[in-house]
Amino acid sequence: MIYIKSIERRNPQDVDADNKYYAKAISQGVIDFERLAYLVSNQCTVRESDCYAVLRALEHNIIDELKQGKVVQLGGIGNLQMGVKSNGEILSEDVSSNSVKNAHMNFRAGTKLREMLGILKYKLITG
Repeated sequence: MIYIKSIERRNPQDVDADNKYYAKAISQGVIDFERLAYLVSNQCTVRESDCYAVLRALEHNIIDELKQGKVVQLGGIGNLQMGVKSNGEILSEDVSSNSVKNAHMNFRAGTKLREMLGILKYKLITG
């Protein structure tokens, strides 16, 4: 269940337009590696400490592979890939590492996540 609340927003492209109300998803908390390791260990024969070690190793390797410019595929979860924002240059040969303003993460949801998005249920929180 995804909890939502109503929030008022103005139109940044038309500051004279009336504000409108939009649904905003409300977080129901955070789950950390320790909790994930506990949950996974209860679903299989692997101990919690082993699950935690695997998650930490996964974290390390994902970061390392992304630093090398690779796309990291996480099965049905999706893919992670580095992207960059850069200054526009007049000539192609003027583009260099100095053109890069910053890096960001691109995430493309995999099949299982896209399917999950299609069947979500929502509940409005009032107050």
